[in-house]
Amino acid sequence: MTTVTFTTRGGRVEAVELKGHAALAPQGEPDVLCAALTSAIRLVETTVNDVLAVGAAVKVREDRALISLKLPGDMGEENEALCQSLLTGMMLYLSDLAGEYPENLTVLDMEV
Repeated sequence: MTTVTFTTRGGRVEAVELKGHAALAPQGEPDVLCAALTSAIRLVETTVNDVLAVGAAVKVREDRALISLKLPGDMGEENEALCQSLLTGMMLYLSDLAGEYPENLTVLDMEV
C-alpha cells in the first residue's frame, strides 16, 4: 500500500510525501501504479525545481520507499500560484487513482 500525504496550512499545500509500495503487481514484476506515482511526483519536482527554480526540498529514501517534496515559504506570488496549481493537480490525479485502486493507494490531506 502506498500512502500519499499532502500537508496543507490554511489551504496552501506545503508538502507531499509518497511512502510505501503499491503492490499492484507481484514482487519483482513491473508495477504500473508505482510507476505512475513516481512519474507524477518527478514531473512536479522537475517543474518546481528545474523550470521554476523554486528550490523545494526533496528527499528520496529507496530503502524506505519514500519520496517527499516540501515547498519553501517565500517564492514570490507567481511561483506560489504555479506551484499550488501543480500540487493541487497532482492531488486530484492521485485521488482519482486511489478511487481506482483503493486497496493499493491512499491519499490524505493533512491540515497542520
